Amino acid sequence: MSLVIQTLSDQLVHLVRDRILSGDVKPNAAIRQDALANELGISKIPLREALARLEQEGLVESHVNRGFFVRELNTAEAEEVYALRLKLEPDATATAAAQATDAEHKIASDVLATVYQVTDEVGEGVGAFNRSFHLALLRPSRQLITVNILERLHILSERYVRKHLEPLGRDERANEEHRAILDAWLARDVETVRTLTAAHIEKTLDDLRQQLAITG
Repeated sequence: MSLVIQTLSDQLVHLVRDRILSGDVKPNAAIRQDALANELGISKIPLREALARLEQEGLVESHVNRGFFVRELNTAEAEEVYALRLKLEPDATATAAAQATDAEHKIASDVLATVYQVTDEVGEGVGAFNRSFHLALLRPSRQLITVNILERLHILSERYVRKHLEPLGRDERANEEHRAILDAWLARDVETVRTLTAAHIEKTLDDLRQQLAITG
């Protein structure tokens, strides 16, 4: 049995990150440290520590004498994040397909079922479950460094995933692509997994280029 002990700063990282990724705190919005500290009944010291860590993750940026702000979505960042995913993710997912256990098959299948449920209910959390699905396909690769890098890239991707899923019908298309990838992954069809994963990432980036060019 393993114990996971989180410091207050760890908990705050997760809380503020979730608010940013869910869209509760909008791009370019200031993180109001006094209000948030009062809401949570804490001092600003651990909150500043958490915000500094989120700045390292690329979700917020600090401005001298002005505090922390949520970073704006932009095409350049999307290009970089998705280019890195394309370099790492198809091969890592294919490696995982060859090595995944029955228990890991069930985890991935269960996560995709949850994605479908959340999508059907038009609920919150589609982006988070999308991230969980891709990570469930990656972790059986046993490539700890690669998975750690991709986990960070998926955190950065999550706001872009929310943007990508805004047009009507886009979520159904994404889930169809997820289902095809999962079916090949469960069948240990390594080459198909690699091809479908790359195509899925490329389609998302192509859509984002158009969306961000229109709204940017």
